[in-house]
Amino acid sequence: MTAVDPVEAAAGSKHSQTLSRGIRALEILAEAQAPMSIAELSSALGVHRSIAYRILRTLEDHSLLMRTEAGLVQAGPGLAALARGVSRDLQTAALPELTDVANSLQMTAFIAEWDRHDCVTLMTVEPRHPETTLAQRPGTRHQFSAGAPGIAIQSALSEEQWNRVAPALPYRQEAREAARRGYAVSHDEVIAGVSSVAVPVPVPGQLPAAIAVVYIRGTREPDPIGARLMASAAEIAAQLY
Repeated sequence: MTAVDPVEAAAGSKHSQTLSRGIRALEILAEAQAPMSIAELSSALGVHRSIAYRILRTLEDHSLLMRTEAGLVQAGPGLAALARGVSRDLQTAALPELTDVANSLQMTAFIAEWDRHDCVTLMTVEPRHPETTLAQRPGTRHQFSAGAPGIAIQSALSEEQWNRVAPALPYRQEAREAARRGYAVSHDEVIAGVSSVAVPVPVPGQLPAAIAVVYIRGTREPDPIGARLMASAAEIAAQLY
């Protein structure tokens, strides 16, 4: 069997418009703060209500969404089952380290992955006895051009590899610095007043992920945090390979 280059596999491909709309509907529902009406969802999708209704019926048949007593729609239990299978090995290997990092540093710790133009939080752990911590929900996404996790993932690839994966996104100078230092740092890039430190985690057969923490800017020095995350990244990688 021919091995698949994760950099090549990350290149875009043609897609079905119907499938794309269905997936986008799930993204909208997952991000929504409250159940939505069909009219609201069709507006968010930019399609006629009849098209939105057909999409929703199909998703409902697979328990990917559900209706409230008022007829509103929201994410269904089938999504939780799918989420458990996403990067299952990475989640299993990362959970003990995330828990240890969160409790030892008293910061929210998380794993982020590359998703086209965005960096997406796969899983997150908050400290057991938090004093002042910042929440980071699974599924949270931000543009790759901002934040330590994206810098860390970039730093694990050469500029040539990155240009093949995402030619529209520049290879940041911060990624070159992170490659030399071993960890990435960002300040005020995603949320004003918030800093993040991240370290790349190699994952077999796919692009690197990143283990990261977020904290209020100016409250901690990044070097000890980076060293702690580097140790955790090495432990996670050892479990995966």
